[in-house]
Amino acid sequence: MLIPANKPKEVTPCDKCGSAHGSIFCALSKIELAALSESKSHIFYKKGQMIFYERNHPQGLHCIHSGKVKIHKLGPDGKDQILRLAKAGNVIGYRALLSDDHYRASATAMEDSVICFFPKAVYQTQIITNPSLSMQIIKLLSTDLKSAEQKAMNMVQKQVRERIAETILMLKEFFGLEADNATINTVLTRESIGNLSGTTTETAIRTLSDFYKGKTIDLIGKKIKILNNKELIKIANLSD
Repeated sequence: MLIPANKPKEVTPCDKCGSAHGSIFCALSKIELAALSESKSHIFYKKGQMIFYERNHPQGLHCIHSGKVKIHKLGPDGKDQILRLAKAGNVIGYRALLSDDHYRASATAMEDSVICFFPKAVYQTQIITNPSLSMQIIKLLSTDLKSAEQKAMNMVQKQVRERIAETILMLKEFFGLEADNATINTVLTRESIGNLSGTTTETAIRTLSDFYKGKTIDLIGKKIKILNNKELIKIANLSD
């Protein structure tokens, strides 16, 4: 297993971390967060490095301190399928930990990232002793299930153009925009866009080209600039 190097010298304690307010740990008091912080370690992962591997057994909980991560799985055809994306404040690998099972997918840093790690025993103790944290985890499970159901429904009911338009809007929401308030603040390959949309790279390229010709988006290298947000919402068949 690849061990990331360049461990950062210091990471914000949990009770002072802004990301904690938007995570499952928002249920904990400052005293509880401070105690939790004493048990954690943190590792710096370079872009492209694996955080955990499919079929390995979890030894603890990973929480993203900074950076962005993709959760992905190898399909029967040997192709990599992106299941979801995660960013600062999100926990990853928590379902395998809850079910005492192996990881059903892998996690890879999409950009340089710092990941906090909480040992399994510490995480389990917090769940047992803190009903509010347990409720936050139940809510997270419900949200993830709802997203999975919606994605499955989209694959059946939506055309490729709709799915790719919705993916662009999701990427805008997830990564945010650059200073021009139009360009999505990330670099993604056409393969990744097709992957997230449940289609081939070739189809993603053709569809993005159509959006470009229709002046809905602009393609700047591997970046996407949204020129007509309302049109994207209309194509995606979403409510504005």
